[in-house]
Amino acid sequence: VQLVESGGGLVQAGGSLRLSCAASGSTYSITRMRWYRQAPGKERELVAGITSGDGITNYADSVKGRFTISRDNAKNTMDLQMNSLKPDDTAVYYCNARTFSNDAWRDYWGKGTLVTVSS
Repeated sequence: VQLVESGGGLVQAGGSLRLSCAASGSTYSITRMRWYRQAPGKERELVAGITSGDGITNYADSVKGRFTISRDNAKNTMDLQMNSLKPDDTAVYYCNARTFSNDAWRDYWGKGTLVTVSS
């Protein structure tokens, strides 16, 4: 599975951005997808996730009510709509996919897209 993120950039506090992750390859084996982020000097943290079958979502407390994760299974894409952005949201955002095939779980990662929120 290959993952490519897009949509990052520079935005003022209070603004919005929409990130997208395009998956290719053995996408049939994807069981769930997630967005993670890593700010300078900090550990990578989970932002939001969505399951493949039933579309169940989950969010970090810090983004609840501001971010919305969605997935288009037909297009093999996952989006993250980010509203009311804060400087603390500044980070590299990574797309993650977990697959199950040949009796094994695997995690795949994109290269990341930078989001910078100015105050």
